[in-house]
Amino acid sequence: MKLAFFGTPAFAVPTLRSLFDSEHEVALVVAQPDKPAGRGQTLQSPPTIELARARGVPTLQPKRVKTGELPELLERLDLDIAVVVAYGRILPPRLLQAPRLGCINVHASLLPRWRGAAPIQWSVLAGDASTGVATMQMAEGLDTGDLLLVEETRIGPTETAGELFARLAELGAPLLLRTLAELPVATPQSAAGVTLAPMLSKEHARMDWTRSARELDWQVRGLSPWPGTVTTFRGEPLKVIKARPVPGHGAPGTFLDGAVVACGEGALELLEVQLPGKKAVRGVDFVNGSRVKPGERVG
Repeated sequence: MKLAFFGTPAFAVPTLRSLFDSEHEVALVVAQPDKPAGRGQTLQSPPTIELARARGVPTLQPKRVKTGELPELLERLDLDIAVVVAYGRILPPRLLQAPRLGCINVHASLLPRWRGAAPIQWSVLAGDASTGVATMQMAEGLDTGDLLLVEETRIGPTETAGELFARLAELGAPLLLRTLAELPVATPQSAAGVTLAPMLSKEHARMDWTRSARELDWQVRGLSPWPGTVTTFRGEPLKVIKARPVPGHGAPGTFLDGAVVACGEGALELLEVQLPGKKAVRGVDFVNGSRVKPGERVG
């Protein structure tokens, strides 16, 4: 098939690479514009653009998708299909209809659960036992298209969103190739069980110690590596990088024994933390170095 590929972050790279290595012809790779990165804030191209350039494939990074050169170019290419993986923008009807067979999206959730921008993080934040990758025939709504194929996987008990991100990216590549090979009959998504996965911000990072240890564990893992989770200690922000639920009981936010902090239900052991301007350290080393006493508070 002759196709265009829409995708921006690292999550899209395994699928794009698998298309390059297949019998399909990738005629164009479209991604978001370059963004400043690093201390020097130098412009950096998305991973998909870098891969496409290395393979000698034409690229486009439009600021607008409804107007400009993209719609006309897509129509001139006479495409069989377009593949969309974490592109970051909703495609208008003209683009959805430009390829002969429309557009297929690779989405990192078990639709209709977790439609939206951050499905991987929200699946961990909610304590879901499993998640997966789905291919769907794209429609105008937000991840509302009919389902084609679905691959389910369990979420590990200590797995972070970052780790799950990498696993699902690799699952999506063969699922997309299967979808293109089989072109299965699309099935409408269920009207029941719809949940939304909005974009995350630093506001989600604040820990509330009146919540249960289990919920705080989901928060720490679901927001790793970004935006992370943060509490306060002696008036300073304290980033909680790794933690685990353990037995314990006490006033929420108080240290019980060592690096164990009481929660609304149960307790959370701080395994790795970081103070501003300092390196991340083991929770037990932080407690010893700061001379934390039982009963002292965080949050």
